[in-house]
Amino acid sequence: MSRVRIAVIGLGWFGEIHCQAIAGIPGLELAALCTRTPERLAELGQKFGVEKTFTDYHELLKDPEIDAVSITTMWDQHTDPALAALAAGKHVFLEKPMAHTVEDCQRICDAAATAKGNLMVGHICRFNPRFVAAKREIETGSLGKILSLSARRNIPAAWTPEILDKIGPIMGDTIHDTDLMLWLTGDKVVSAFSQTVDLRGRKYPDVGQTMYRFASGASAIIETVWCMPEKTPFAIDERMSIIGSDGFLHIQDTFPNIGICDADGFRSPDTTYWPESHGAMGGALRDEFLYFIRCISEGRRPDIITPEESLAAVRTTLAAEQSAASGQMVMLD
Repeated sequence: MSRVRIAVIGLGWFGEIHCQAIAGIPGLELAALCTRTPERLAELGQKFGVEKTFTDYHELLKDPEIDAVSITTMWDQHTDPALAALAAGKHVFLEKPMAHTVEDCQRICDAAATAKGNLMVGHICRFNPRFVAAKREIETGSLGKILSLSARRNIPAAWTPEILDKIGPIMGDTIHDTDLMLWLTGDKVVSAFSQTVDLRGRKYPDVGQTMYRFASGASAIIETVWCMPEKTPFAIDERMSIIGSDGFLHIQDTFPNIGICDADGFRSPDTTYWPESHGAMGGALRDEFLYFIRCISEGRRPDIITPEESLAAVRTTLAAEQSAASGQMVMLD
């Protein structure tokens, strides 16, 4: 396949970022857009020069000229379009979290196992070069037995008032570090305990703190704060430490790998996930899509992230949310 013609389903802020990434990738054509809001559809259709627009994804999926879809609807609206797209023979790039229940994740996994097209869930952090380097180092055995993991993923309050009415910090961001810890260790979580703090009175709380116990005996702590102060100079404060019996490693991103001070103060823009680079979007999101289309062109299933691994991340993170709601430790099978 010389080029992959892809449609984006769901045109919120991250759907637009997907469009920007796709538009700058050779071999990938932004061929159609879909959202239920006609005004938004017209706006982004004009912005990206896309003529095929739909308010119903079922109609989009009937188009034989569409090879793949990127699904960026809200997480609790992933299941139906993902299942429909797989049934229609399309390749599917599905943003994380995979779905909002373990049962729906399993339905998607089952459908993907027999589908003509590929399914890849967008766990973008697996394409962050710092975490890729950490994975490579751990696999050498230089750290010895993994004993302790800790992570921080904090963002400014200005990002989150509307988001907190749709998803909370545990499922919204702790899932990133949950997935990374599962991937980096090759282990599984056997218990979860979480606490939250509410500041602004939205549907979901502003702060989530989670502790995991792994089957190996290792312990992990993840902090996710979605209400960093207004003058916070970075988009994401992202860090992870992993301590083993023979060594340790520390990952630090965005805080700050570039620092700029001007009349408006100090800031540290993103240089990792979707930065502008020479007129196009670079970074981990671009690399995700490049890998996705490479797997399609080579006729192989993506294995940097499998559907089953994405299901495991959702199952583990839902256990953390259950713990936060109940105040009790939750055991996983």
